[in-house]
Amino acid sequence: MNARRAVAAAAAAAALGRWRLRDWGAKMLLGIKDRAERHPPPSPRPSGDGVDLYWLPLGAGGRFVRSNGRLYEALAARLQHRDRSDLYHSALEVHIGGERYVIEQAPAWNMNDPDRGVVCEGPVGAPWLGRFKLFRYEVRRWRNGIIADRGEAVESPRRVSSDPARAQELLDLVPRLPMATWGRDEQQTGEMWNSNSLIAWLLARSGHDSDTISPPAHGRAPGWFAGLSVAAREQT
Repeated sequence: MNARRAVAAAAAAAALGRWRLRDWGAKMLLGIKDRAERHPPPSPRPSGDGVDLYWLPLGAGGRFVRSNGRLYEALAARLQHRDRSDLYHSALEVHIGGERYVIEQAPAWNMNDPDRGVVCEGPVGAPWLGRFKLFRYEVRRWRNGIIADRGEAVESPRRVSSDPARAQELLDLVPRLPMATWGRDEQQTGEMWNSNSLIAWLLARSGHDSDTISPPAHGRAPGWFAGLSVAAREQT
């Protein structure tokens, strides 16, 4: 009798395991389908000289940043009485004269390549924290560089200009960008300064039409307005 019960219990457990496996597999496939529909693969890069903009989901490739970004957006949406949005980080690729440059703000500690084109560094969170490498960001103007998680970019690359003169002007502006503390509103624009601020500032100062540039559908780029605001002040 005990043997029969044991066999029956084993059979039931096996059946439950198969059901859970099928359920997990179905959810996984639905998740893949949903991500593929919401975030199609990057478009082919336009040819010729110009400036290409990439929209990267915040925290792509990293659970810690993604989780904190979702928490931040949940709190912001609640305070502003609006729906939650997908958050994006931006980067640029500049193509000119057969050369390619990646322009991006990133942590100073996440890459050791000595030829990554670091132009300047700034503090994260508070000015005094910048003495520690863990709390520093760097701005890269990287010849033949890479954009981390480029494969997860959404509605990208987006060609914002095909003018070689404008592309060169943007490259020349990188060392002149405002140095500010990441995550703070030291310029009093009403929004914190971050990587999106850098990209928005560069595009505005180099004469690109910022009114035609926006994140993917249902998305936000925190810090973008701060960059546009500082650029507008400098041009008046």
